[in-house]
Amino acid sequence: MSTDVAQANSNGNVKLSSSSSSSSSSNEEQEKINEVRRSLGPLKGALAAYCTDASIARYLRARNWHVKKATKMLKQTLKWRSEYKPEEIRWEHIANEAATGKIYRLNQVDKYGRTVLVLRPSSENSKSTKGKIRYFVYCMENAILNLAESQEQMVWLIDFHGFNMSHISVNVTRETAIVLQNHYPERLGVAILYNPPKFFEPFWMIVKPFLEPKTQKKVKFVYSDDPNRKKIMEDLFDMDDLESSFGGNKQVCFNISEYSERMKEEEKKMPAFWSTEISPVTAQQQPTSEPTPPTDPVNVVSDSGESDKEQTKTTSAREVESIHISPENNLPDVVHECSVDGEKQGHSAEGISKIDQEIIEVK
Repeated sequence: MSTDVAQANSNGNVKLSSSSSSSSSSNEEQEKINEVRRSLGPLKGALAAYCTDASIARYLRARNWHVKKATKMLKQTLKWRSEYKPEEIRWEHIANEAATGKIYRLNQVDKYGRTVLVLRPSSENSKSTKGKIRYFVYCMENAILNLAESQEQMVWLIDFHGFNMSHISVNVTRETAIVLQNHYPERLGVAILYNPPKFFEPFWMIVKPFLEPKTQKKVKFVYSDDPNRKKIMEDLFDMDDLESSFGGNKQVCFNISEYSERMKEEEKKMPAFWSTEISPVTAQQQPTSEPTPPTDPVNVVSDSGESDKEQTKTTSAREVESIHISPENNLPDVVHECSVDGEKQGHSAEGISKIDQEIIEVK
């Protein structure tokens, strides 16, 4: 298939373009989408709404346009969604997990129209792996709900302030990688790991095999003492709107009361989003007014490619690209503090969420 279908530049922004694709290539891509759809058979409700042409195209790109592999992957996701029901998770189900601001969505997008999730591993407040994954899924669904029509992907900003060895969990990282790669292919555009400590590098080498090599390339290690740091962040964000904890000029502090009200209000859009019969849309996105940076040939990759024949290389964390790290056990109920006008503010955890729903691991 033509690499014009999905091109990723150095900041991870994928542009779906047909400008250099021939008509026959576009027809071939659409036929593969139709072939996957025929293999799925009749679908109803949320599953039918999920399987737009654009969604099917993401699975095809994740499997290099191999119809049988993409169909198998998509069927596994449909099974997972029918059992896990991520579209039915509501704020009251995950409120305790969200209390400290360990993951939240910014009320703004990056320069390319992508939603932005902030992750703060040091603000972990739970010992429940199920609860952590459930909240991660809630955040992914909310980020997708708020994507502009011209975008399919999101940005992760991971703040390592206050991160220490007690926040490391191989198990949670593994489960997060499974959910992300198996059920949200092509959704992660770029992940910025901001100021990870030196001891994080060996941990990265441990969890690296959990990730597809193509997923690894979507993460940027950024250090505040790196002269290139400012340019990397400026390429993605308006610095006046970026939180100061990531080198921006905006002094803000996570407010759980305000955030909970925003999430509850946005949840009102969920039923219509998943119940409306969506007519098939083309996998190719139309050109938008969003800026398109120069293409980086190294990053013309999919989010979840076949990696059984690819070997990963051992490199320094400053040279590689990685994934979200979540904390695990024996964590105090101390949360991220921020300073607004010189006054420190913070929030305490309000207990641990108990979730009985099992995570479905697709082999």
